[in-house]
Amino acid sequence: MLIPKLFTCIKGYSKNQFIKDFTSGIIVAIIAFPLSIALAIASGVSPEKGLYTAIVGGFIVSFLGGSRVQIGGPTGAFVILVYETIHTYGLDGLIISTIIAGIFLLLMGFFRFGSIIKYIPDPITSGFTAGIAITIFSTQIKDFLGLTMNNVPSEFLSKWVAYIKSMPTTNFETLFIGALSLVIVFAWPRINKKIPGTLIAIIVSTLITAIFHLNVETIGSRYGSMSASLPAPTIPHVSLQLIKNLLLPGFTIAVLAAVESLLSAVVADGMVGGKHRSNMELIAQGAANIASVLFGGIPVTGAIARTAANIKNGGRTPVAGIVHSISLLIIMSLFLPYMKLVPMTTLAAILIMVSYNMGEWEVFKRLSKAPKSDTAVFLVTFSLTVFLDLVYAIGIGIVFASLLFMKRMADVSDVKYIFDANEDEDAPEFLAEVTTPYGISFYEINGPFFFGAADKFINVIRETNYSSKVLIVKMSNVPAMDATAYHGLEMLYDMCNKTHTRLIFIGLQPQPENVLRKYGFFDIVGEENFCSSLEEAISRAEELTTTQVHKYSLSISD
Repeated sequence: MLIPKLFTCIKGYSKNQFIKDFTSGIIVAIIAFPLSIALAIASGVSPEKGLYTAIVGGFIVSFLGGSRVQIGGPTGAFVILVYETIHTYGLDGLIISTIIAGIFLLLMGFFRFGSIIKYIPDPITSGFTAGIAITIFSTQIKDFLGLTMNNVPSEFLSKWVAYIKSMPTTNFETLFIGALSLVIVFAWPRINKKIPGTLIAIIVSTLITAIFHLNVETIGSRYGSMSASLPAPTIPHVSLQLIKNLLLPGFTIAVLAAVESLLSAVVADGMVGGKHRSNMELIAQGAANIASVLFGGIPVTGAIARTAANIKNGGRTPVAGIVHSISLLIIMSLFLPYMKLVPMTTLAAILIMVSYNMGEWEVFKRLSKAPKSDTAVFLVTFSLTVFLDLVYAIGIGIVFASLLFMKRMADVSDVKYIFDANEDEDAPEFLAEVTTPYGISFYEINGPFFFGAADKFINVIRETNYSSKVLIVKMSNVPAMDATAYHGLEMLYDMCNKTHTRLIFIGLQPQPENVLRKYGFFDIVGEENFCSSLEEAISRAEELTTTQVHKYSLSISD
């Protein structure tokens, strides 16, 4: 159903619920304010762009979204991809790739791809999430320690080599403020869960730095003044070659946005007992990403942590998300000029905590218990994310997982040939209670019949003794087949035709039947040779063998 949840929830909306949504929206805005700034800086853009993202993108996600309680904004999943895109193609490249991502998301929603996203394997999502967490952590070391470095290498190993060489330049005043901020962010929830620890860390560290005139780099000393109002929409310079270059990053942003937003919506459903509209959510994410970058922001998606905070504070409709965006706009207008006093090491501490929370580190503990194929997919995705590139990590991870899945399906698929069921001791159970006439042999195909398993069938065909008069093929345990499997059946028919062996099929399920009808196989073999039961098939086989004997007798008489 392509109807935003807001339009449904607003029916019967009460004053009491509005108060809860209003309160929750303000609290989430206070949480989102420092996080949005920190994530923007980590992504390689100026601090206010994170706020633009949460305000514009967050508003559209709530207004058009398919979830009652989803909160949209910048997230850690995009940090590395945004940073690399800007580094390679500039800010215009980021805008174009995000618009491309928005178009992909809109198409996913309109073509009802919302349910398909869930088929991305968990080892891939957890692998690149853990990899992103490690990468985000590694990007914050310079600011956390206050290292004096001209350029920080982009590659993971080179970055750490440079850090180690620069350790003698550690600024201990910066390290003290960073460590204090990290302790506050980590410990504050045990004292008060209503007021976010990130806000307390920013206030305390800023006051200490200003009062004692510490030699600590701040947002203002690095970025200068920041605009406290939303910019006018800007259209980037576009070229056909740039669009071609950015198709893959754009698609990756779309996949990340779709996966994270739908995962967040599923988590939210479990917390509130609701059911989100996945396709409408994808459409909202597409529109939000396009609008976000046009208004100076970065990619946006559903934020699990902020969505959970919304639910815990009483938010139950998209009104809370809209209030969150409006509140952020007001907070930005009032307090953004003062953010220039915030130490960079405090934002680094906040992002270190973000990376810790998003890492899903318990996955590493379960690797020894998981199937080897899943472990391999996780480790490949994780390693490629950390050491190579997120785009390649997701692409190669999906291909690798697909190949392993196909192998697994091929392994469970099985083909048996029984030349004489009355004499074969290994004849399957379905032949145990029937008496088969002489001259009838059987094939039994079990499991998905696709290109990965068709090779087994073709090998059995080549080794088959075609001296029998009728060959019955049992396919009642075949849920699906593809074009390669059909080619195998065509080969079987041709071989049987050469030896005057008649073919009968038993128990076709809907999908294989539909495939064979579309290819015209029913007309080739004969509609009457497709039976629903073994008894019907044997009766048809007896009829065919009797006809053959009768024709043979007539030919002798002639």
